[in-house]
Amino acid sequence: MIAPQDAFAPSYARARVQFLEGAAAAGMAITSHNHPLPGRDGETLAMDVALDGAPDAEHLLIVSSACHGAEGYCGSGVQVFATHDAEWRAHARAAGVAVLYIHALNPHGFSWVRRVTHENVDLNRNFQDFSQPLPVNAAYAELHHLLLPAQWPPAADNEMAIQAYIAAHGLARYQAAVSQGQHTFSDGLFFGGTAPTWSNRTLRGVLRKHVGRARHLAWIDLHTGLGPSGLGERIFACRDDATALKRARDWWGGQGQTPVTSIYDGTSTSAPLTGLMWCAAYEECPQAQYTGIALEYGTVPITEVIDALRGDHWQHIHPEAPTELRAAIKQRMLAAFYVDTDEWKAQIVAQARQAMFQAVDGLRRSS
Repeated sequence: MIAPQDAFAPSYARARVQFLEGAAAAGMAITSHNHPLPGRDGETLAMDVALDGAPDAEHLLIVSSACHGAEGYCGSGVQVFATHDAEWRAHARAAGVAVLYIHALNPHGFSWVRRVTHENVDLNRNFQDFSQPLPVNAAYAELHHLLLPAQWPPAADNEMAIQAYIAAHGLARYQAAVSQGQHTFSDGLFFGGTAPTWSNRTLRGVLRKHVGRARHLAWIDLHTGLGPSGLGERIFACRDDATALKRARDWWGGQGQTPVTSIYDGTSTSAPLTGLMWCAAYEECPQAQYTGIALEYGTVPITEVIDALRGDHWQHIHPEAPTELRAAIKQRMLAAFYVDTDEWKAQIVAQARQAMFQAVDGLRRSS
């Protein structure tokens, strides 16, 4: 066992080393899928996969990090801690549950402290059927020119226009308009892309390889950026299916102590979204009964999260921006998705550990 704060790293490169060292020391089977581009410091980027348990296990839990790159600072810490947690590993093993850790679904965003992939795509909006017409987000189209103004920081009239939109429509509609996902503005926020990304294709291959024999699949995908600081909201991450929702609430609800929310019934802090990553579980592992949650940890208020993202996208399309401004934008991005305090890290590990134990117990009850 290590202290929670020691499981978190100050960079992607260090986080990757800590994860691989922890997985190797635990005797896990490791596979690395190298990304085509280097990281911010010239390091190799990869989606690293570690299997703790039998490759033909009928009950499998996935714990994944960095779907939204910068959120990997949090998710990696959870995974690293788990590799050193003998009690947790023994509990899963005794239940006959194999655990598949997918470290850095979006390693490029993790390394460069961006939420998006190297294609400027939000991975969790990219799981669409691209042979069909893509969803249209008309509300985002109204806001795009305001979200990415000509200058940064935005001028007073830009801020006033955004505040006027919120006053007229409400904060919830503003959040939904911005974050739902859109496929029109390739330089914009929450762009879902027009084709599968590298991370999309690579993840599908991982699922086919490692989940093909499982009959019961649980998935905890680790996120940050929504809700009160340090609180891990368990957000239902399956199709709109009453049976699956009941199963998720039975597993993770803690008899009301750790409620499972849903984007379908309006109980989640998340707006309804499109092109979600967990769709791949149904498509690549149709033989498995799938039950999943996104464990979403709060950091700062949603308006600050959106403004940090606006700045990040602005600097991405303005490489001529001064070095000091770019550094300030990057620091604001990191703060929006990672709270670098021992107290916050301890909260994150404790809640993730509880959700992982709950998942194993739920899988054990499945037949």
